[in-house]
Amino acid sequence: MPRKKTPKNAENLELTLDAAKAASTDQETTDEALFDLTGNSGHVNEMFSEWFLDYASYVILERAVPHANDGLKPVQRRILHSMKELEDGRYNKVANVIGNTMKYHPHGDASIGDAMVQLGQKDLLIDMQGNWGNTLTGDSAAAARYIEARLSKFALDIVFNPKTTKWLSSYDGRNKEPETLPVKFPLLLAQGAEGIAVGLSCKILPHNFIELLDGCIALLRKEKPEIVPDFPTGGIADASEYNNGKRGGRVKVRARIETRKKNLLAITELPFGKTTTSLIDSILSANDKGKIKISRVEDNTADKVEILVYLPSGSDAETSEQALYAFTDCELSVSTNICVIENEKPHFFSAADLLYLATEKTRELLQLELEIQLSELEEKWHFSSLEKIFIEKRIYRRIEEEETWEGVITTVDKGLAPYKKLFKRAITEDDILRLLEIKIKRISKFDTFKADELIHNLEEAITETLKNLKYLTKYAIKWFTELKKNYGKGRERKTELASFEKVVAQDVVIANETLYVDKKEGFAGTSMKKDEAVCKCSSLDDIIAINQEGTLIVSKVSPKAFFGKNILHIDIFNRAEPNALTYCMVYRDGRTGPTLVKHFTTGGVTRDKEYDLTKGKPGSRVFYLSCYPTGGRPDAVKVNLKPAPRLRKTEEDVFFKDYAIRGRGTGGNILTKNSVRNVVRMTKAAREDAEN
Repeated sequence: MPRKKTPKNAENLELTLDAAKAASTDQETTDEALFDLTGNSGHVNEMFSEWFLDYASYVILERAVPHANDGLKPVQRRILHSMKELEDGRYNKVANVIGNTMKYHPHGDASIGDAMVQLGQKDLLIDMQGNWGNTLTGDSAAAARYIEARLSKFALDIVFNPKTTKWLSSYDGRNKEPETLPVKFPLLLAQGAEGIAVGLSCKILPHNFIELLDGCIALLRKEKPEIVPDFPTGGIADASEYNNGKRGGRVKVRARIETRKKNLLAITELPFGKTTTSLIDSILSANDKGKIKISRVEDNTADKVEILVYLPSGSDAETSEQALYAFTDCELSVSTNICVIENEKPHFFSAADLLYLATEKTRELLQLELEIQLSELEEKWHFSSLEKIFIEKRIYRRIEEEETWEGVITTVDKGLAPYKKLFKRAITEDDILRLLEIKIKRISKFDTFKADELIHNLEEAITETLKNLKYLTKYAIKWFTELKKNYGKGRERKTELASFEKVVAQDVVIANETLYVDKKEGFAGTSMKKDEAVCKCSSLDDIIAINQEGTLIVSKVSPKAFFGKNILHIDIFNRAEPNALTYCMVYRDGRTGPTLVKHFTTGGVTRDKEYDLTKGKPGSRVFYLSCYPTGGRPDAVKVNLKPAPRLRKTEEDVFFKDYAIRGRGTGGNILTKNSVRNVVRMTKAAREDAEN
């Protein structure tokens, strides 16, 4: 049961109930027979709409999404509050903390225990003792009855202050719990958070402790800080697309890989969100699929990550490293979605917005603490001054002759009357009652010098507090600077920032297959080992094939596929650079049409789609087809014509360099309308003679 009624019309939520309403349309007869808890009849869809919105609002506001004020989810806040209740400087069994937290959190002990372990593993607010699991290997923590915890000194300094905390009743009304904790630090950005609610999700990446404090100081100085994530697992990150943490932003993260020997790679840091177990599984899976080639993997991880990847003899270490980035979880893209609760509604912010909110909240809390401190100091000064006058001026002796309590109070009030102008506020009856409670033993041992010294110290403290209130921004900067000095040691950046391009899989995949072709029948694949070998290939490659009818097809490498009879050209297709090759072609347009010359590049193509390189007329035939690297020297051919009456010239020299390079869709240039016997490629010497 939630501790308070959640809003029925939750704003800023995109909740769709059409499916639920549609499901209840066909049940009208049944619905009319149903009754709600109050005894009134109603349709299921109406009840479902109301209850579902209540549930969705509750999950978003009370479970899955952290609050902007303290950066904590409700279960985390209740755990910390419970630990503060039990705080005595010693470690407490986690099982005891869980039991105490159940007074505030109306859910099972398992959810509280899991949340506490996750909070402790962030190594910021909880001082742990025992086996709390290993975030590097993914090993789980020991049972709650075996491990212990207490609040860290940092948590005691920045999280708690009952004087500035707003309290509300727990779910059963028996206890008081904080609405939000008065956290004086950008805790949410430091720890990160992740949660899934109804129609809403939250993913906030962790940032560096020291950089956040520097960012808070910069904001107070009216400067614009830039903050990027820092992950506890280290690794390398490219934050060029982080977009300040806004929705749609992402960070590319990589494991740190070292080359130990010629055939040995060592992974020493993990990408965020991965463990050694999951990373090794992805490496073995890629190896089984033939995308990478490794001999074996050893996991030597203890307090530091060390995964040894042994390569086969003759492997290139640099290429293998790039293959690990391309085909395994050694490189990942982590998206961000900063969603927090503010003013009882979920809102989406950037990391800079969240840092600004935390800075301003800290400034407000520091101001409130100073105001409370000033009030307490002034109250101490007021009573210390009253006590001094009450004893030194022997006002206490004047009450000896009074017979009534009212007379005693009046006598003391008259005795203090000449000195009332020395005080900063009026002397009340409560002040007089406190004076009358002073024991005779204390009066007899009253030391004027110590009293003056105490009052003087209080006046200095009041002056200092007033100064801090006047220069509040300067005081807040000093606060953050002291936090950095006291707790920043050992919290330097762990993740290296770098800029790296995404590894193209085709560039690093191991070509461990052979492509075979039966040109006459038109089949090609990796399983046709009795046919003609074409080249080495991988399972990720694409094949380009052009047959005698002038049909171009690009298809993925497979054991066996049909590309059309009488294949003239077949090779690996470079999809990243489709125009890397230029083609030279001579073909006949239809059965009796003219012969054309075509000089072209393929451009981008769709896999398994047939493209006509001719004009598409039935009976078209390609006489000659070749290719060369774009920018290189094109071919020259001799076109031999069939003898015919009145035909004086029986051959034509064609220099493809004389024809402009077009796209694959161009028809080409007419060479001759006479019948062609064959087309022969010129030798280098023949071409030079013809050109001269």
